[in-house]
Amino acid sequence: MATDTYFTIDKQPDPAVFKDRKSKFIGYAIPVSSVEKVKSEVEKLKKAHHSARHWCYAYRIGVDNLMERANDDGEPSNSAGQPILNQIKAKNLTNVLVVVVRYFGGVKLGVGGLINAYKTAAQMVLDQAEVVEKIRNKRLKIGFDYQDMDKVMRLIKEHELEIVSQNLQEKGEVMVAIRLNDFESVKNQFERIHTLKVASV
Repeated sequence: MATDTYFTIDKQPDPAVFKDRKSKFIGYAIPVSSVEKVKSEVEKLKKAHHSARHWCYAYRIGVDNLMERANDDGEPSNSAGQPILNQIKAKNLTNVLVVVVRYFGGVKLGVGGLINAYKTAAQMVLDQAEVVEKIRNKRLKIGFDYQDMDKVMRLIKEHELEIVSQNLQEKGEVMVAIRLNDFESVKNQFERIHTLKVASV
């Protein structure tokens, strides 16, 4: 069965600092769920470190339609963004942005030195991050008449479903979150009660 969980970080760890031949590389790991958030976080770091030379980053967003991007920000091609992205992949994370800010120390490191520095700073900050496993859910909307309320609530309780929203006027409606791998079987159990209106959301 396909996995219905994924790994990410919920909060930003302290930045990690790696130094090589007078250059300083500061790694940041930030939870993100959209490209807009990526842009605003990178802008924030550019303001905070306005005298730095480079702000290289990589991110992965999403689960099914995974989006990943690496940005070298003026460093030689694939010497910064890709090594950062590889560290995110190595930890099998998504919804994460890693930015490595470089202060140039006057000594060129060469492509090999840069790859090592960006990789190490990314690895150090991700090692400090608390990785969390998230369960993927799908939502189901259940409409019912008052006399079926007990049956609906019993199934919700039996499967320990999370109620996302509910409206219990004369006609009831609840929306529940169901773990992805259990979705079809739980949905079928609701559908067996023919008086219910059941719809995936």
